[in-house]
Amino acid sequence: MSVTLIGYDRCATCRRAEKFLKERGIQYTRRSIVEQRPTREELLAWKQSSGVSWRRFFNSTGQLYRSHHLSGKINGLLEAEILDILSSDGMWLKRPILITDHGVSIGFNEIDWLNLLEDRQQ
Repeated sequence: MSVTLIGYDRCATCRRAEKFLKERGIQYTRRSIVEQRPTREELLAWKQSSGVSWRRFFNSTGQLYRSHHLSGKINGLLEAEILDILSSDGMWLKRPILITDHGVSIGFNEIDWLNLLEDRQQ
């Protein structure tokens, strides 16, 4: 099974997530959300696999999000517009993102990650 951790070097939550994986001996590939921003196709696949709304994909505490005042606008955007925004700069995305063959988790939630990784081991 493959496990990919997508994150940002200066993100404390990403560092915690990486420590979480290492402590459990889980082999993973690390990908920088800034250097390799996600494509529209990846975002669509991650949305389908994660089962969460587009709103959950946004890094709502980030400077980019706040400076564009997207909070009240997201619900009115078309999916194509959301994909344009999210694929334009990795800093738009909530992180870290965990990708396995069994699913995708947006943000770091230990319980969600454990469940996803347990599926990986079965």
